[in-house]
Amino acid sequence: MNRLFWRQIKAVMRLELKKTFFAKRGLWIYVLAALPVALFVAHAVSMANQHHRSGRIAQQSSKLLTYQDLLAVQPGMTKDEVISQLGKPPLDFRWTEDRASGPDSTEQILREDLHYSDGLNDLYLELENGKVTRSRVGEAYNLGQDAVMFAGVFQFFYLRLAIFFGCLGIFMNLFRGEVLDKSLHFYFLSPIRREVLMIGKFLAGLLATCAIFVSSELLQTAAFLWHFNDRARDLYLYQHHGLEHAAIYVGVTILACIGYGAFFLVAGMLFRNPIIPTAAILIWEAMNPFLPAILKQFSVIYYLKSLCPVEIPVSPGTPSLFALLISNADPISPPLAIFGILVVALVALFVSSVQVRRMEINYTTE
Repeated sequence: MNRLFWRQIKAVMRLELKKTFFAKRGLWIYVLAALPVALFVAHAVSMANQHHRSGRIAQQSSKLLTYQDLLAVQPGMTKDEVISQLGKPPLDFRWTEDRASGPDSTEQILREDLHYSDGLNDLYLELENGKVTRSRVGEAYNLGQDAVMFAGVFQFFYLRLAIFFGCLGIFMNLFRGEVLDKSLHFYFLSPIRREVLMIGKFLAGLLATCAIFVSSELLQTAAFLWHFNDRARDLYLYQHHGLEHAAIYVGVTILACIGYGAFFLVAGMLFRNPIIPTAAILIWEAMNPFLPAILKQFSVIYYLKSLCPVEIPVSPGTPSLFALLISNADPISPPLAIFGILVVALVALFVSSVQVRRMEINYTTE
């Protein structure tokens, strides 16, 4: 009997995968998954152009500079001291500014912006009347900052929006779409148990969402690393745990598809209007940081945030509500987080199995 059930599940999966991957109503899901890839490609192109510009500036410099030379310039130094140390600046912009010096008097301030580069990193200097007032070094590769940027896109766009609405579009329509197309009765008239039908549809939806969003995640990582040179790429992957983080992001993506998929599967069975459950789940996930500890455990994002490998720092001055949304005040261990998502998904699937047995078709009311 188990062998028969498995053959039936595979048959349902084959039918559903064709409809899921090639459905016109699901094309927006591919666009949603491609948006972060396009974002990182644009970032890589911008950084590549900046590196090319830095190389041109370094070639125009009268001295061959190093990163330590750029760091040696400090506020308070005179322009002559800067030139003696770094050479004539490749880029020198100057203008005069009238600044109030008293109630009825002004004075002219000679302002200058100097720009140096070692070929990768850029030094920006601001001078007033021949003295450095501000010095800033723009690093070509800030691996820690880049890792935080990637984590921010993953947590706040990819998990909370892209995967969330992608699972909505696929799992909500597994049964709801069949009702709207007036084709669900073909399944119900077949010699197959409804629980087996539900499992086959869920596995097909899970395979589709994982294929789409895991592929997007891998492309995001490739685009993110595109503008790195070989040394910086090796440093990020093998010494800054880049490979480990990439594997964890893929795992979190799969778990997100499992958790949100199970939620939207049961929602598609219980509600005729998808707007109501979607809004409820979205609000519940957004409220998670503000909920009591016991209620947080009934949310998918609570477990997913605990599994993310990079914690996003909260900068000083961040509003308290936004800081609470960013921070993960009470993370749990990865094994418990994985177990929690699977338990939440199993509970949702159990409710789906009960609901599918009670489900009745009345196309005239739809």
